[in-house]
Amino acid sequence: MRIAGPAIILSIRAHGEHGAIVRALTRSDGVQAGYVRGGRSRTLRPILQPANTISGEWRARTAEQLPALTVELVDTRATLHGEPLAASALEWLTALTAAALPEAQPYPRVYDALDGVLGAIAVAPSARGWATGLVRYELLLLAELGFGLDLSACTVSRATEDLGYVSPRSGAAVARGAARGYEAKLLPLPDFLREGGAAEWPDIFDGLRITGHFLARDLLPGPRSDVLAARERLVERLKRAVA
Repeated sequence: MRIAGPAIILSIRAHGEHGAIVRALTRSDGVQAGYVRGGRSRTLRPILQPANTISGEWRARTAEQLPALTVELVDTRATLHGEPLAASALEWLTALTAAALPEAQPYPRVYDALDGVLGAIAVAPSARGWATGLVRYELLLLAELGFGLDLSACTVSRATEDLGYVSPRSGAAVARGAARGYEAKLLPLPDFLREGGAAEWPDIFDGLRITGHFLARDLLPGPRSDVLAARERLVERLKRAVA
């Protein structure tokens, strides 16, 4: 077994006295785990950071064996771990991806989207520059794993205009007219989730509320719900930053 190519580091776990088990997302081969000899050394610790992009090579004699992984740094995002908002975003994105994706299944669109939102966090002057991308990434992950929302038409009237809400039960859009009298039971649908473009903070938080509901219900139930604590920390920091 041999896999080689760029990968985004999702998690690192100490193994033995000096080594580390690294899980990383590749574009063509999905999430791959590997043992990095000396992964806790001064040389490799700066490379083995969540959200860094590496060039990795996984080698194993059998499919059942944990591969040995060698790494070279391609793009570091280590400095972002010193910025509270950016660090929270990196923690959540990598934890979410690691918890949600099955091993060794290719999700090229997820890889490209994750790479894009991590890049936006690295260059954006403020959180509003990447927060919409983070919400869209969550929405894409839901869709790629079979829990996509239907925001194309009203689930009641099939109208395609004036869509203002999402049903928390079905994940389908609801037009404002059809929602009359039931608004309190529905999730407000911000325009940027359907039309793209920038968004103001109230709309961003509405988007986070939608994706957060379906992530918790469909993608991260039971034992995997532990990773949602990272999302809660991120949302609280975003709220404090814009208060």
